[in-house]
Amino acid sequence: MPSATSANPAPASGAGPEVARIAVADLALAYGSTVIQRDLSFAVRRGEIFIIMGGSGCGKSTLLRGLIGLLPPVRGDVLYDGRSFCAAGPEERERMIRRFGVLYQKGALWTSMTLAENVALPLREFTDLTAAQIREVVALKLALVGLAGFEDFDPSELSGGMQKRAALARAMALDPDILFFDEPSAGLDPVSSRLLDDLILELRDSLGTTVVAVSHELPSIFAIGDNAVFLDGETRTMIAQGNPRVLLAESTDPRVHAFLTRGKAGVPAR
Repeated sequence: MPSATSANPAPASGAGPEVARIAVADLALAYGSTVIQRDLSFAVRRGEIFIIMGGSGCGKSTLLRGLIGLLPPVRGDVLYDGRSFCAAGPEERERMIRRFGVLYQKGALWTSMTLAENVALPLREFTDLTAAQIREVVALKLALVGLAGFEDFDPSELSGGMQKRAALARAMALDPDILFFDEPSAGLDPVSSRLLDDLILELRDSLGTTVVAVSHELPSIFAIGDNAVFLDGETRTMIAQGNPRVLLAESTDPRVHAFLTRGKAGVPAR
């Protein structure tokens, strides 16, 4: 059984129980007849940075696809603020998806568009803002990720770290309640990775955004993770849950310990 932290901490006197921002209940995901992950049950609190971790090919990105509706589960449910995402009708599901912002592993910026045009795209598609208002929002979002003044740059003119930050600005365009990241630090040098981690923490702290991030990068996991779930590719299920540093100190599962230490003693530097 996975070691777990409490999904819903005890409420203050007189308050009702806290409803998890995201609750995953007995989830199973598959491609055709091939089951990727099964028996997944965990909760993500409001304002938490939650890490989906595990070895290569264990199903981390598959789970992320299931959470945002790109892969229907074969069993189980995902609930947002207590409402079923899987059972929701088309209109309600669309409303729920509008609360999501997604940063894909390679950024997925449109190379034929400037940064301003990339960030403006969801605003043009899904809001009634005027052109002037859109320009204002775009400037604000790029400034939030440290890219003020880069509005007219093409993605090809930027470093990998700057491209990731531009993609994050686009993910934030519609003021999402929840940000989903697929390997945000993949392909970045250590300095750029650290700057991106610091930015994620700053955005969470200033905006109160809930963050779910797929990662196998230990420095990032320990730097930003409040809570985590560990997926195992061999058993095809979760085998641990909790704060990454607590799991490092307390987990007795050799697979979890080996992953969190890379076979070395101690916590990776950061």
